[in-house]
Amino acid sequence: MELIIPILFLFVIVLALTIFLSFVPLGLWISSLAAGVNIGIFTLVGMRLRRVVPSRIVNPLIKARKAGLGLSVNQLEAHYLAGGNVDRVVNALIAAQRAEIDLSFERAAAIDLAGRDVLEAVQMSVNPKVIETPIVAAVAKDGIEVKAKARVTVRANIDRLVGGAGEETIIARVGEGIVTTVGSSESHKAVLENPDLISRTVLNKGLDSGTAFEILSIDIADVDVGRNIGAQLQTDQAEADKRIAQAKAEERRAMAVAREQEMKAAVQEMRAKVVEAEAEVPRAMAEALRQGKISVMDYLNMQNIQADTQMRDSISKGGRPETEAKDKK
Repeated sequence: MELIIPILFLFVIVLALTIFLSFVPLGLWISSLAAGVNIGIFTLVGMRLRRVVPSRIVNPLIKARKAGLGLSVNQLEAHYLAGGNVDRVVNALIAAQRAEIDLSFERAAAIDLAGRDVLEAVQMSVNPKVIETPIVAAVAKDGIEVKAKARVTVRANIDRLVGGAGEETIIARVGEGIVTTVGSSESHKAVLENPDLISRTVLNKGLDSGTAFEILSIDIADVDVGRNIGAQLQTDQAEADKRIAQAKAEERRAMAVAREQEMKAAVQEMRAKVVEAEAEVPRAMAEALRQGKISVMDYLNMQNIQADTQMRDSISKGGRPETEAKDKK
């Protein structure tokens, strides 16, 4: 029993010390004092109560004070609570100070909260970035396709990072400038001989207006000749005209065939009527004989006239009646 009480007392002391050290960042407070940054222990406890990680504030503050930046705990804590990256902002401010770039904490915090990498922007202001555009195809006035690729050297514009357009806008505008320049050329040979014509035309358009960058130069990396678009369009047009002419000819042929079929049907109908009329002739003659309107001699005379007519037709055609008679037999 005498041993249990000291062990429990020691356990309570260790537990209380552990809770105190986990809630009060004593080691961080000592580090700040050693670095010459005066941060009260109650300030660190208040960060815990406000759900702020003290190391995310103290370490960047130590770095800023060592770099000679006059930043306060409240500024860094407010930026952290707003969802910003305190360490990246402090690094950007130190880089800007070393490069003699005028960048305030408020501007850097605004750039960071806008979703842009403020440290990369400062580095790009010192070391310009090269943006390579994809291959842009354009057609000159002579119908020849020209394919060009450009490299755009840009420098970040700190003042326009908030609200300025990004790299996609630069690429789109350069592509538009290439298409305009090639399209206004009389011949593709002029573009191949003077590729710097594209660079000058694109630069004169002021493509960096409203963007977060400043265009330093535009260099044409590659120029190549593509398809003969004009000849292809003419070929396609000729093929389309050919198909239209064939369709019209087929339509006319179908109409002619239809008219021919109609005429054949009309002729067959007339022949049928003639045959029907010829079949009525013997009946009419028989009826006339019965009624006594004509005599047998009249009928025989008519047969003789028909035979004489057939003989005259044969003679006029160069044939002989005897031969035709034999052929008929």
